[in-house]
Amino acid sequence: MNYYFNKTLENVTFDKAIERVTEELKKEGFGILTEIDVQATLKKKLDVDFRNYRILGACNPPFAYKALQAENKIGTMLPCNVIVQQISDTQIEIAAVDPVASMQAIGNENLGNIANEIRSKLEKVIENI
Repeated sequence: MNYYFNKTLENVTFDKAIERVTEELKKEGFGILTEIDVQATLKKKLDVDFRNYRILGACNPPFAYKALQAENKIGTMLPCNVIVQQISDTQIEIAAVDPVASMQAIGNENLGNIANEIRSKLEKVIENI
């Protein structure tokens, strides 16, 4: 089982890809809690050049609340990460964590149902970008 699902966009700017991902996440009830600019962070901390790479911490509050009620330590695995990375001059890859894969280690049936619902929403986001 893959731990993510992804899609590659052609001839779209990096910033436009971030915009599209954010819009599609919003349609499925997700907001962006965190945004990590990996390229800027690696330049600042290590003085190395890296491709455009952002980690978006997406959260769907009703599902996060359900998950926290089902498993009080699940916060260690929240939010759902979505990455946007430049893989060539003309290609941007979008990838989202598969919550079902990440929740398997916990062994809580209630989380399994929640993870399946979130997976469905994240797959729809990736498909619609």
